[in-house]
Amino acid sequence: MAKTAKKVEAGEWMYDIVRNPVITEKATMASQHNQVVFNVPISADKPHIKTAIETLFSVKVKAVNTLTTKGKTKRFKGVKAFRSDVKKAIVTLEAGQSIDMGSGL
Repeated sequence: MAKTAKKVEAGEWMYDIVRNPVITEKATMASQHNQVVFNVPISADKPHIKTAIETLFSVKVKAVNTLTTKGKTKRFKGVKAFRSDVKKAIVTLEAGQSIDMGSGL
């Protein structure tokens, strides 16, 4: 028996999870492997990220990998400052699926 997919409406929390796409050389090279990189909140977990991407962009997500980059301590002219922690989500899409980064939400 086949599973029936539930239709999920876009909630406000979904727009909070997907902050912005990461547009770097490395992230652009990942698009060759059908992957897209997004900045997400530190508290976001993989199931919520998957649901948000599938609902907002109308695509099928194969996998979600996350990584957290810890903030560094920096100094400029003797003034100490801290960079904040950053969490990225690398979203692998099913074959044939794509997200156009230029269109926006």
